[in-house]
Amino acid sequence: MKKRKLGNSDLFVYPIAFGGNVFGWTANEKKSFEILDGFSDAGFNFIDTADVYSAWVPGNTGGESETIVGKWISQKNNRDKIVIATKVGAPMGPDKKGLSKKYIFQAVEDSLRRLKTDYIDLYQSHYDDPETPIQETLEAYNQLIKEGKVRWIGASNITPERLTESLEIAKKLNLPKYQTLQPEYNLYQREGYEKNFEQIVLDNDLGTINYYALASGFLTGKYRSEQDLNKSQRGGAVKNYLNERGFKILKALDDVSEQYSADQASIALAWLIARPSITAPIASVTSLDQLEDLKKAASLKLNVEDIAILDEASSWK
Repeated sequence: MKKRKLGNSDLFVYPIAFGGNVFGWTANEKKSFEILDGFSDAGFNFIDTADVYSAWVPGNTGGESETIVGKWISQKNNRDKIVIATKVGAPMGPDKKGLSKKYIFQAVEDSLRRLKTDYIDLYQSHYDDPETPIQETLEAYNQLIKEGKVRWIGASNITPERLTESLEIAKKLNLPKYQTLQPEYNLYQREGYEKNFEQIVLDNDLGTINYYALASGFLTGKYRSEQDLNKSQRGGAVKNYLNERGFKILKALDDVSEQYSADQASIALAWLIARPSITAPIASVTSLDQLEDLKKAASLKLNVEDIAILDEASSWK
C-alpha cells in the first residue's frame, strides 16, 4: 500500500478515505472508536467528514461526526499521523450555510473546536454557493491558510463550469487553488464524472476523492432484490440500482471477485483505485468485519483483463 499525493499539495494519503458520515448515525461513539482504531491500525491515515454530519438523524444538530473524530484523535494523540478533511457550506441552521467570508470564518472555528485541533488539512466547499462571489470564498480560504488554520482546500458538489472558473480566478488573483474534487463516482454512476469532470481533474492535477464509492452499499453485492433492502438503514437508497444495468455490474463483480478470492466490495474499490484520475475513494463501514474489504481493496492490483470486464459491464457510452 503506497501513499498518494492529494493534487499538488504536500498531503500524502493511503488510497482509501474513511467516510465519516456514519459517525453519530449508524455507528455510535463506541463503535466509531473501534472502527477508527481498526482503520488506523491497518495503516490508513485519511478521514473525510463534514460539519453537517449527521444532522439528518433525529435528535442530532450536526457536528456529531467531527466531535467523534476529535475525541478519538485527542484520545490517541495521533493528530500528526492523520489527514483530516472536513467541509463547510451545507445548511447548519438559519443563516448558517453557504461560502461567504463571514460564514466560513465562523464555521471553521466551530469545526476546529469539535475536531480538537488547531488546523484542518483539507477544507472543502461542501456545496457551491452561486450567491457568493468565487473571489470572496477564495479570499476567505487564503486568510485561513495564512493563519495556519487550514492547509489546503478542495471542492465538492460543484458544476464543471464553476470549478473551472474557480481554478482560473485562483490563478489570476494568486489565491489558493482547489487541490481536490469530491464528486459522486462508482461503477454504477460513471457518466457524470467521466463526461464532465475527469478531464478537468487531469488537466489541473486535482486529486479526486469520490463519495458513494460503493453506491450506498449496492456494490457490496448484498442487495440483490427488494427483499434485501431492509438489511441496513441505508437499504432504501439502493432500490434505484436494482435494474438490468445494476445486475450486469454485479455479475461482473461476482466473476472478477472469484479470481482474487475477494468480496465484491473490495473489487469495486480496487477498480476505482486503479483509475488514473482517482486518488482515494471514500468508503464507510460499520463493523470491523467490513473493514477487511477496505484493507483488501488497497492491496489488490487488478489486471488489465479484469478491469476491462468491469469497464464493459458498467459502460455508459
